[in-house]
Amino acid sequence: MSSILLLREQLAARSDLELRALFTERPDLISPTVPDFAALAARACARVSVQRALERLNRPQLQVLETLYLITNTDTGHGASARELKRFINGGTLVAIERILGTLQKLALIHRATPPETAQPGHHYVLPVSSLHHVIGIYPAGLGRSYTELARLLPSFGPRAVIIAKELHTAGITTSQGSTPMDAALLLQHRSEQAESVAALLRGAPERTQELLARFGDWAMGAVPRAQRTVSLAHPHTLEGPVDWLLAHGLLVPLDAEHVELPRSVGLALRGGKIVENFLLEAPAPTLPATSVLRRRNAALGAIENTLRLCREALLLMDKQTLATLRSGGVGVREMKRIVDGLGTEFSEAAFVVELCAAAGLIRLDVDTSTWVPDASEWLGLPHQEQWMWLVTAWLTNERASSLVGQPVPGGRGSSASGGNAVVNVLSAEAHRADAPAIRARVLELLLELTAESTSAEAGTVDPATAPVIDAAAILERSQFSQPRLSRRFSKLVPGILEEAAALGLMGSGALTPLGAAVASGQADAAADAVDTLSEHLPAPVEHILLQGDMTAVAPGYLTPQLSERLRQMTDPEGQGPASTYRFSTESIRRALDAGDDAASLLEFLAQHSATDIPQPLRYLIEDTASRHGQLRIGHHSSIISSNDEQALTQLMNEPRLQHLGLSRLAPTVITSTAAPRVLAASLREMGLSPTLDPEPTAAARNRPFQTSASRMPSYTAPSGVPDTADVEAQVALLRGHRLHSPANTPPSAAAMAPELSLEILHQAIRLKVMVSMNIVDSTGNSRVEILLPVSISGGRVRVFDPAKETERVLSIHRVVDVELLEEK
Repeated sequence: MSSILLLREQLAARSDLELRALFTERPDLISPTVPDFAALAARACARVSVQRALERLNRPQLQVLETLYLITNTDTGHGASARELKRFINGGTLVAIERILGTLQKLALIHRATPPETAQPGHHYVLPVSSLHHVIGIYPAGLGRSYTELARLLPSFGPRAVIIAKELHTAGITTSQGSTPMDAALLLQHRSEQAESVAALLRGAPERTQELLARFGDWAMGAVPRAQRTVSLAHPHTLEGPVDWLLAHGLLVPLDAEHVELPRSVGLALRGGKIVENFLLEAPAPTLPATSVLRRRNAALGAIENTLRLCREALLLMDKQTLATLRSGGVGVREMKRIVDGLGTEFSEAAFVVELCAAAGLIRLDVDTSTWVPDASEWLGLPHQEQWMWLVTAWLTNERASSLVGQPVPGGRGSSASGGNAVVNVLSAEAHRADAPAIRARVLELLLELTAESTSAEAGTVDPATAPVIDAAAILERSQFSQPRLSRRFSKLVPGILEEAAALGLMGSGALTPLGAAVASGQADAAADAVDTLSEHLPAPVEHILLQGDMTAVAPGYLTPQLSERLRQMTDPEGQGPASTYRFSTESIRRALDAGDDAASLLEFLAQHSATDIPQPLRYLIEDTASRHGQLRIGHHSSIISSNDEQALTQLMNEPRLQHLGLSRLAPTVITSTAAPRVLAASLREMGLSPTLDPEPTAAARNRPFQTSASRMPSYTAPSGVPDTADVEAQVALLRGHRLHSPANTPPSAAAMAPELSLEILHQAIRLKVMVSMNIVDSTGNSRVEILLPVSISGGRVRVFDPAKETERVLSIHRVVDVELLEEK
């Protein structure tokens, strides 16, 4: 019977408590709501749902499921018992295997099956859902495919298998030989199924053969140069090493020019007949070094201050000159070099800062100019602890992985300007990872788990003044046990995530901080306490500067946003870090005067915020620049020069160096120019003049800060994957027939189950090579029943052979109403 039909009956027999547990572990089964048990069974057997369920399994659960898959046949309907599974699992106890089978059955990944004819009474037989065949992969438990499957799928292996079988018979290794590719594949398979025969054969192998085979212990495929080389037992001179010897004896099968595969029966023989060689119920505890709590605290606080500073510096740099994008998207290397030089940091750190600012909404893409412009007035006005929480929240929910920046583009598309392979640019589409938030949340959970294990050891073995240091290797090792099917996705992003977590103060000196633990827990109260704790430890911003006689001002710490912005308007920053230096010059003072200040307001501001007296040279510089500033005024709309000094305007009209500006005199005190206002101002300043450029009337509207409150700061809740209790209760009630909160006119069970059931039967018919009866609806809505032989399924279409017309056709699966498997004749 079909897996869907069997599962429908068994799900209907479950209690409400068991259904609630199923929906909690597999929330996708009720999203959206299913009308009845038939639809629930169809969704539980769907390929996508089974894939998600497998990603939640830990290593022992996945090992038991893979073993069950390898020793059973869903086509016959005969399952296996825990006692039979124990024979193939080294180190597995009967109690542990039965407990894991119970968990897999609760997850609806396996179901009760028909016992075989030789079944022992009292044993519980189970079978995996049929869709597991499409999800588990071609190398379950790291074992390869059978010889017969390789002969069917690889056109080049069939003739090669015939030659190998003949040479083995000639050499006296086998007693018979296969005349057809399938007969030869069956002969090779039968020979390798006997562990004693494989061991006896390997005793005559060249040196390093066992060492080479050990590399296939966890995975059946390997890379070998010239894998399809010509080797033969009949010509010993062609056998130059262990690879040639294994290829000649058929123990390795070439897949293409660069890869070989170890067949399943050979892999089982090398494992001593065990599918699982190392069965562990608990994850091994890693040996973690320790760091002092004080060092962790200092490193975390220093990292937070540095990240906040870099974000502010980057916003100021982009305020002076926006960040241009490439035609292909993202920010190019040349633009990023300007940010790197301005921040005085490494490229990777600058890329993280820019990506973080974009994720937090502190910069936005101006579609008109294709540039990234700052939009962070609200953030800049927040206290440091709230700025930090804003950035952490954005990082947790960001669907981008900044650690991919600088790495080769997946697939090697394109090339860089220097002629090499293209790399992922900052803010480009190639760095997008939809699963990045889930991976970050999982990494934080593992950090919390490993930290808790280390600190909950026996009394007397843990120093309360120390904290465990957790690196990427420890995270990957634990993820390979807790979620082995996700570990490959983890491996590329984990190192970068740990570096980013350290930059945000979630880790310090390699150890999880209390701030990181609060964020990882996902509890609102813990996050609020973390912000309060941070506000107590971060140094308060200073509101004064130290003016010096060399035309510089020194900030003895992080300045308040208002003071920093005003000071940057009249100075040029020099150096990096909390104790920054700001230099006064004629150009910087002129910039402040252009913004609307005068000498009195500048001197008053400096006197108010300087802990020292204003040096005499600085006072002279401000007053002298202001005295020469504003004698000429340039209007913004029509490039008008106005001045009360008629003689000065006459000199401008007669100046040869200004002829390109198209000057014309409208009145004794007014001159117009055909040049743009900023070009006109630059030309006059090159002559040593100090014109005033009137501000644009729309500048205030274009640059106004956010008008929203600090409530705009996003909130974060750790993704738990647990559905809402109300949704679970409504689904259980609907399945029981109460139809609480259920939509009207729910579809019948047959319609909900038909697509998945038809696909299951079609896949089974392709494996068994038998005919099916298909009820097909044409474009006019008329249905007809045909007897066809399914050949393959791909892209929502099924290729079939019509024996009546002796032709092949391609049908859309959505037009197949019903499929019935016919017995083989």
